[in-house]
Amino acid sequence: MNKRQLGRPQMVQGKRDRKVDVRFTSEEFDLILKLETALGMSKADLIRSKVLTGSDRVIVNAERLILALDLLGTEMGRAGNNINQLARYANALKRQGILSVVVAERYNILLANYQDNQKRLEVLLRKVIRLAGK
Repeated sequence: MNKRQLGRPQMVQGKRDRKVDVRFTSEEFDLILKLETALGMSKADLIRSKVLTGSDRVIVNAERLILALDLLGTEMGRAGNNINQLARYANALKRQGILSVVVAERYNILLANYQDNQKRLEVLLRKVIRLAGK
């Protein structure tokens, strides 16, 4: 008689057939539980990734990173809008002939600070993108 094979076929490669028992203190285990929740990974996958990929790599919760980047983009947009409003106000004062030199200098300082922050943010975002690609 021909036996029918039931269930999932057996794995030929990639089967995890070795086990390591590890004990943790309560504080260490609580940290693992927090990481498990924050990163959305199982304890086994979390520990496996930390051990096998090296400790120089950082595990990031992509959902929280994207949310933070979204908020950052919103704030940068607000700052840009504020700068545009200040420029319109300064131009209106200039047309009326009552633009103060102090106001113009202060605007230029604020605009330069905004541009510096924007450049630093761009560098940091490039670093994040490079690290995420590894």
